[in-house]
Amino acid sequence: MAFSFTLPSPILSALTTVALHMSDIDLQNSPVTLSDRAARRISRILAKEQAGTVLRISVSGGGCSGFQYEYHLVQEDAAPDDLVLARDSAKVLIDQLSLEFMAGAEIDYVDDLIGQSFQIRNPNAVASCGCGTSFAVA
Repeated sequence: MAFSFTLPSPILSALTTVALHMSDIDLQNSPVTLSDRAARRISRILAKEQAGTVLRISVSGGGCSGFQYEYHLVQEDAAPDDLVLARDSAKVLIDQLSLEFMAGAEIDYVDDLIGQSFQIRNPNAVASCGCGTSFAVA
């Protein structure tokens, strides 16, 4: 199942401004990486889903810091401009616009005393909130 949304004009303007500002990032030399822990956890999640399900990670306007990561289990093929991260039976799709905000990031999975969560270590984020899904860029 895929989700779609329409952004209000001020948010869309902010996304466009930031995307243009960040367009100097060399995406070929700064790919997003998937840690072994994240790949194992994604594989376990996908094993319980219908065949062909993948994890789509995207960036949208919102959250307490301006942008937020979204995680969706979807039944879809990769778009021609998607980044596809595959390791063992884990498969993650990231769209081109989101990739501009995530270039150089590492997707990890943490299981500690506070709880379990996916964490994105993003070198483009200049601020983030305690929830770990919201961030700001310069």
